[in-house]
Amino acid sequence: MPEAASAAAVRATIGDSEFDRDTAVTPRAPGVYDLDLSAGWTIINAVNGGYLLAVLGRALGDALPHPDPFTISAHYLTASRPGPAVVRTETVRTGRTLSTGQASLFQYDDEGDEVERIRVLASYGDLGALPDDVRTSAKPPAIPPMDQCFGPEDGPAPVEGSSAIADRLMLKLDPATLGWALGQPSGRGEMRAWFGLADGRDADPLSLLLAVDALPPTAFELGLKGWVPTVELTAHVRCRPAPGPLRVSITTRNLAGGFLEEDAEVWDSADRLVAQSRQLARVRLG
Repeated sequence: MPEAASAAAVRATIGDSEFDRDTAVTPRAPGVYDLDLSAGWTIINAVNGGYLLAVLGRALGDALPHPDPFTISAHYLTASRPGPAVVRTETVRTGRTLSTGQASLFQYDDEGDEVERIRVLASYGDLGALPDDVRTSAKPPAIPPMDQCFGPEDGPAPVEGSSAIADRLMLKLDPATLGWALGQPSGRGEMRAWFGLADGRDADPLSLLLAVDALPPTAFELGLKGWVPTVELTAHVRCRPAPGPLRVSITTRNLAGGFLEEDAEVWDSADRLVAQSRQLARVRLG
């Protein structure tokens, strides 16, 4: 039984959960952190891009004087592997309300050469210090109640493309975006789901970086199969999420030249838009 499943009966807390342990970084020198990328957050053999973003986000949160990611942009340069890695950070600017830094994650290839896997530029602040004034035309996604949605455990066999990460997530997909799993993709490029961590840990700003890239690719509903690697992803964290499950909506409007964009919105249990993202991803055609 996976660790996350066995822990479900004892609800994990922020700071004491599998996600926190697997995104932990150990300072080696000022701005330099050692870590191990966990195989528990892989899709087939690829380390999930949202998990990588959270790892780098944690390192920057330690290196910068402000605690919370406001915006973080990542370029995925080479495929990361489970195992040892190092993150090197640099403070670009610090101000009263925002600080900006950059970070890169490195691993060694089969020849023993250091390879940069991912590079990010981010601005951090204090979400708790933001004013409460909200003026928006955005609305939460219309998703059926959780007991009317479906996760990987509801299928007769593992969902194609799922892997170890599926055991660590509470993911209940809107049936209207599940045509691909039945061999009848809608062609609409939409994916919606209830989202959480399987061990019951509530969401925080760092886990929102995972949430924006944890659903099955919208390419599946366009009738495509296989790995959809992220080229670039920018996430905006808008406020600290309330306890309870999140709702995530992802849409794609344009696939051209073997690339598509995915726009994600993450809503909390208080009907607040807590995170947004856009990414460019590569798809396999034919």
